[in-house]
Amino acid sequence: MQMTNIKLDVFSSFIWKFMELIGTQGIHFVISIILARLLSPEDYGVIAIVTIFITISSVLVQGGFNSSLIQKKDADEIDFSSVFFLNIIVSVVLYLVLFFATPSIALFYNEPKLVPVLRILGIKLIITALNSVQSAIISKNLKFKHYFFSSMASTIVSGFIGVLMAYKGYGVWSLVTQQIISSIAVTCVFWFTVKWRPRPVFSFERIKDLFKYGWKLLVSTLLNTGYNSYYSLVIGKYFSSEMLGYYNRGNTLPDLLISNINGSIGGVIFPALSANQENKSKIKSMANRAIVTSSFIVFPAMMGLVVCAEPLVRLLMTDKWLPCVPFMQILCFSYALWPVHTTNLQVINALGRSDIFLKLEIIKQVLSITVLLVSIRYGIYVMVALEAATGLICTVINAWPNKHLINYRLKEQFIDVLPSLILTIIMGVIVYSIKFIGLNLYITLFIQIIIGVLVYFGMAYLFKLECLSYLYNTIKEMVRNKFKNSKGKI
Repeated sequence: MQMTNIKLDVFSSFIWKFMELIGTQGIHFVISIILARLLSPEDYGVIAIVTIFITISSVLVQGGFNSSLIQKKDADEIDFSSVFFLNIIVSVVLYLVLFFATPSIALFYNEPKLVPVLRILGIKLIITALNSVQSAIISKNLKFKHYFFSSMASTIVSGFIGVLMAYKGYGVWSLVTQQIISSIAVTCVFWFTVKWRPRPVFSFERIKDLFKYGWKLLVSTLLNTGYNSYYSLVIGKYFSSEMLGYYNRGNTLPDLLISNINGSIGGVIFPALSANQENKSKIKSMANRAIVTSSFIVFPAMMGLVVCAEPLVRLLMTDKWLPCVPFMQILCFSYALWPVHTTNLQVINALGRSDIFLKLEIIKQVLSITVLLVSIRYGIYVMVALEAATGLICTVINAWPNKHLINYRLKEQFIDVLPSLILTIIMGVIVYSIKFIGLNLYITLFIQIIIGVLVYFGMAYLFKLECLSYLYNTIKEMVRNKFKNSKGKI
């Protein structure tokens, strides 16, 4: 395949993945705003606690096998079918464990609602296991158009039902139903759009072979999931479900924006890098492009949220959610670096160095837990601020191995993102100063958004930032070649 076609395939996949995320997350965001107006912080706090246990269990269900299927170049029907049946068995076992453990969890948090909520929402484990292999096949073949349609369908259907139930006064159960319906819809669409079907075969040898690579990713992902869950678990236990609800909502907007970019990078770059794992110079070039492009978009988005947080919350979620503003502003600084984290880690995974990946996760977990234990005594805001500071240190930790693996040094990465960072700081100062004009709150917000976009992209054009021209030229090239390239089928 020619270099131009490779670039177009990867970028086209990125666009489809981005469309899937921005489309579904955009719809999900609108739905979540409506729900936030109808529901209480306590409702979101309960769901936040339950979601942690579901997420950790979901990681155990996949066991690193999805990544192993993507990374293994010669994966065949026996591999896919073996993983499918194993995922089903593990999901059922873990659901039963959760089912009987819920009274103890509810007692620990002194929240009786957790028992029925966790038992019902835990069904997601089994539903998700039914589409895990289809998801791996889509990623392996870079056919992210399937993700787009499945996510859009599930988000619209589940969101409508969730909002209707919230309006009727079902409280936390509207959130539970929304998530269950979403999982069912995604699974149904995957089974209709992906032609693969499991065959009645199972090989312990294949599972063992896949597990040799996947177990380190499993442990690493568990550690990373734990890292993302520590603060919610601690806030729910030592503060209140209401405060956890504020923390959760403060996390929503930055998470919405970053997951669109970060999810696109993670979903596309890993299979693309894996396909070129023997060519380290090519991998370095792809990693450089992912970091530069994502930072160009993510940095100004996070800065915009920081300076516009209060009027956004008032406009979208009403004044009852104002306590979430400080959380949102602090977390934005941490989220801004996530694409850099993701790209560096995906390079390590694509090269088959899950051993290094695991070591990095252990180091970061020790650091995170230490910071958490030290900061908890100083209150929730100091705790969250130090969480963001820890993220900066973790950027250095994640980037360090690639100095030796692909000769991509941390200093090079910093220089690569520096132009976007400088423009972002200038834009942030200008946008923030607009609030002192003394206009109406919402007029000020509108002007800030318009001025922010014009200033940032105007400066990028004025200073001839390479990333801006790259995005423009690549999209133009992709559109021009859209009808010339054949569309492969899974």
